Amino acid sequence: VAVKSEARSTRRQSTLTSMRLVALLAGACFAVGATAAAAPAPPFTASVSAARWADLRHSYRAGCPVPPAQLRALRLSYWGFDGRRRVGLLVVNRGVVRDMVTVFRRLYAAGFPIRRMVPVSRYRGSDDASMAADNTSAFNCRRVPGSATNRWSEHAFGLAIDVNPVENPYVVGSRVMPPAGRRFLDRRRHRPGMAVDGGVLVKAFEAVGWKWGGRWTSSRDYQHFSTTGR
Repeated sequence: VAVKSEARSTRRQSTLTSMRLVALLAGACFAVGATAAAAPAPPFTASVSAARWADLRHSYRAGCPVPPAQLRALRLSYWGFDGRRRVGLLVVNRGVVRDMVTVFRRLYAAGFPIRRMVPVSRYRGSDDASMAADNTSAFNCRRVPGSATNRWSEHAFGLAIDVNPVENPYVVGSRVMPPAGRRFLDRRRHRPGMAVDGGVLVKAFEAVGWKWGGRWTSSRDYQHFSTTGR
């Protein structure tokens, strides 16, 4: 009987020890998880330099309304659609560098996603190719598409930016640019990366005095933000 009692006591002690070990391991895992969850996000960064010819090779040409010396290469951190921090490059007019840093700092803090951000020159200056790649870009020495007066686009001055063109297409009548943006024509259905009235993207630009093409009347350019509203 004493032997059986001792065996039962040994089993109870073994069970209690195992339970304590499981509890300790669970506590350790929780502590590690809590530490990881509390880890701060990488800080927003921004740097500015003179625009290089490599960034302008296919987007600048003789006769453009601004000289290369008036353009700046702006490197900004942003969140990709995969939730990862990335650093993109915008070519902008030197006069709007501060505005762009302010806007993208707010977008970064809000976790607003951007697909990619490289100069249009990477697409040989093709606005259509840049839009199809869902590329966020600014300077491109080009005219306004379909303009009766053949006037310069605000992009030709480095005073406009297009953000997530697929999620925010340019709509003129039945034409949608880029074509992949057609699935985002229902602007009441809010999805990541979209510019919507009262949303973080539109409010960030309006806070620095920029205007949104999504409020145009003859057409709707949901991707487009500029200093003048054109």
